[in-house]
Amino acid sequence: MFSCKMAPSSLASRFRQSVTPTALRSYAAEFISTFFYVFSVVGSSMASQKMMSGAVRTDSSNLLVAAVVNVFALASAVYIAANISGGHVNPAVTFGMAVGGHVSIPTALFYWFAQMLASVMACIVLRVTILGQHVQSYAIAEEMTGFGASVVEGILTFALVYTVFAVGDPKRDPCNAIGAVMVGLMAGANVLAAGPFSGGSVNPACAFGSAIVAGSFKNQAVYWVGPLIGAALAGIVHDNVVFPAENADSFRGVSEAVGV
Repeated sequence: MFSCKMAPSSLASRFRQSVTPTALRSYAAEFISTFFYVFSVVGSSMASQKMMSGAVRTDSSNLLVAAVVNVFALASAVYIAANISGGHVNPAVTFGMAVGGHVSIPTALFYWFAQMLASVMACIVLRVTILGQHVQSYAIAEEMTGFGASVVEGILTFALVYTVFAVGDPKRDPCNAIGAVMVGLMAGANVLAAGPFSGGSVNPACAFGSAIVAGSFKNQAVYWVGPLIGAALAGIVHDNVVFPAENADSFRGVSEAVGV
């Protein structure tokens, strides 16, 4: 009886903490950072199509452009939101933080809503303002299966989210700028490694927003299942193997964690 009465109370308390003015500012920060990240990533893809002017689309310069844009856009997006929301800019990062207990479930759901809405809005703006160009959704290569692509996306997300946890380790000297750059570099490396195969999204929000506007949901599960599992494993490994739970209280809320 006691536990049954306490559970709803605890849930209500967590929900109230998720709608405070500080929490609302965090959601706004996530929306702004995710919007500009997706706008840059998807916009660069459209710009690349424009510059190609009918050339072969498999040109390696496309891959390099995508990687460089991810480095710059993600590092900047993470940095500008790091001290407010933690700079997740990615539902997978938020999920990893929630699994590790650094973010409550209600807060994580609000983060997801802000990130997804920002991604959709960014893609809509690109679609409406750039006439003659279509927003492309992420796709896997013909030689890849859905399972194989999910594994690749999961491994890459593990690397990215583990980097997020590592740069937020309080045993390191606090330097959000360097941490954000490291996260951006890992994202760029992921694109170079898997862009031609699984798409190298590693961000469910980015994949979802472009799919909504493009009207194509083929293999969309690849960009959710793999990344969420990879993010959860990254959080568990970091908090329980590399950085044991007894030190986890050094994370004092999402505002001090650098994310993607």
